Amino acid sequence: MSLLNAVIEATRSGAVDIIDLTTPLQESTPILQLPPPLANTVPFRLEEISRYDDRGPAWYWNNIHTGEHTGTHLDAPVHWLSGRDGHDVSQAPMRTLFAPVAMIDMTAEVAADPEFLLEVDHIRRWEKEHGPLPAGGWLLYRTGWESRGEDAAAFTNDGHTPGVSAACAKWLAEESALTGLGVETVGTDAGAAAGFEPPFPCHSQLLGANKWGLTSLRNLARLPATGALLIVSPLPIVGGSGSPARVLALVERDAG
Repeated sequence: MSLLNAVIEATRSGAVDIIDLTTPLQESTPILQLPPPLANTVPFRLEEISRYDDRGPAWYWNNIHTGEHTGTHLDAPVHWLSGRDGHDVSQAPMRTLFAPVAMIDMTAEVAADPEFLLEVDHIRRWEKEHGPLPAGGWLLYRTGWESRGEDAAAFTNDGHTPGVSAACAKWLAEESALTGLGVETVGTDAGAAAGFEPPFPCHSQLLGANKWGLTSLRNLARLPATGALLIVSPLPIVGGSGSPARVLALVERDAG
């Protein structure tokens, strides 16, 4: 049996689970709100073109109104000033879009402190138990924040959201062999990150290192600490700073 046929058979038999890590896109999907005078993205909205009526008797379709950074989405390096000479979303390497996962679970810490910050020491402790972070892989950071995803006010929490310290962001950008960082929150940075040095260090440091970000992920509880494969499917928007994405994980049943 070929390798690809073996994968197909494994998914059909249930030996490999396909897990959807994506937040559904709808008008209520929480989005980042920047304070005036900064400009904001539009909320997601469908505009009906026709629905089996005199505008189109046999078909239903819509225009989509949304921003690049709405719901579960991929941040490209050009999203940030530090990465302005890096890749746009259409140039994402295939090995970034299909890559191994390290999943770190800090839900207990975030339950005690909604502004909890991931530090390098937390990752070092994870590595002692699970081995090194996967070269060319993704670090997915579970905080339990997805439980707030149906309530925009609770999800944004007036900016009191967990994230990554400036020192840890610098380490992930410069010292780790990762391709990107994925989170459950509305952005890769903590809610208080405007006051960090540098401000918004995940955006500044990781995107500046031509690495990538994923946000508003769900179902990370279904992933093992190691062994999952991530599949990221953004729209290949030429010149785009990011894109809403369908994000899936392949997990061997006995690895979960």
